[in-house]
Amino acid sequence: MKPSSLKDRVLLLFLILILPSCNLSAQIVETGLEMLAKSNFNILKGKNVGLITNPTGVDRRLRSAIDIIMGAPGVKLAALYGPEHGVRGEFTAGEIIGSVTDLSTGLPVYSLYGNTRKPTKEMLKGIDILIYDIQDIGSRSYTYISTLGLAMEAAAENNIPFVVLDRPNPLGGIRMEGCLVQPGFVSFVSQYPVPYIHGMTVGELARFLNEEGLLKNGIKCRLEVIKMNGWRRNMGFGETGLPWIPSSPHIPNSQTAYFYPATGIIGELYVVSIGVGYTLPFQLFAAEWYNADSLAGNLNKLKIPGVIFRPVHYKPYYSVSAGKMVHGIQIHLTDYNKAPLSLLQFYILQEAHKLWPGKDIFSLCEKSRLDMFDKVCGTDKVRIEFQKSRNVSSIMDLWNNEIPAFRKKAEKYFLYN
Repeated sequence: MKPSSLKDRVLLLFLILILPSCNLSAQIVETGLEMLAKSNFNILKGKNVGLITNPTGVDRRLRSAIDIIMGAPGVKLAALYGPEHGVRGEFTAGEIIGSVTDLSTGLPVYSLYGNTRKPTKEMLKGIDILIYDIQDIGSRSYTYISTLGLAMEAAAENNIPFVVLDRPNPLGGIRMEGCLVQPGFVSFVSQYPVPYIHGMTVGELARFLNEEGLLKNGIKCRLEVIKMNGWRRNMGFGETGLPWIPSSPHIPNSQTAYFYPATGIIGELYVVSIGVGYTLPFQLFAAEWYNADSLAGNLNKLKIPGVIFRPVHYKPYYSVSAGKMVHGIQIHLTDYNKAPLSLLQFYILQEAHKLWPGKDIFSLCEKSRLDMFDKVCGTDKVRIEFQKSRNVSSIMDLWNNEIPAFRKKAEKYFLYN
């Protein structure tokens, strides 16, 4: 069409200049919650519903799953169940939570992160169907997936259907890293034999746990996963078009999910600062005795793919070294797909030991913290071998040799390409 006026010519010029910079192929992902609403809540009609959720259970307009299901026609939301941090996110990491009444709805809220971590028969009394809607961050030690499995067990034991409203894995659905949990190291931070970075959505993980007989005594629940629409395995969270709600106090944005596996394991020792207690949780690695320039220099000489280390100095507001000046590095991920996320902390320890061999953080921590480190790793073999060599190459096979076989097994339960 030939522009016939000044207005048309201006509009044509605007389109020529603007459209090339627009990502017209950007895909909008619809979560399981949104797909449930699209189905007119048919699976819930006439039922008393129990909902396991937290602040991340929202649609793209930030409406809570609690409010959405409570307002669904023909559906009765009867009880809420809260994981670590609580249904409304009002509790800190590790804080024991009791059961209360939700002030907004008047519904009973049963805590799944206190003396009871698995719904009891009394908690499920009168419930016809149990729903799970929580955003995971893709790392095994994040306790929400432990809550998922235990709730599935309870549903199976009480003959209650279990529905997972699926959400994206912010690390994507391709990356898998870390050894599987070994017998003797099962805990609430390593409940199931999956890699440290597991590469599945919560819906896929639920299918895996159910069908592989990984629930207690091999029991299986009547599981249904409400799939997302539009999600692909190679997607970063920023490509989904979805809002990010802090999944816990120290995961303020979706990018933090990439840093959590990069320093979170060594953070269990409580000897060095990993940025928890400062403005960059999990992105930092610092101590009072480090020389920031030396540590950054050594690490950058390794030329680890997808990452650059920058020297930093800061005073944590709380947690390790609160109020004291620490020195170290900030991790800058230049290519999320290439960076060996969960091994970064071991590379940092490798170079720190070369520079300060007298400051062995494994010796500086309490024994209980070593036990926690091993539980998060899923085995003590990684720590023992690394302490012998102080070299990442010595643990590489231990860390990743089970991934190919696990991936082949997990693929059977994938819901997305």
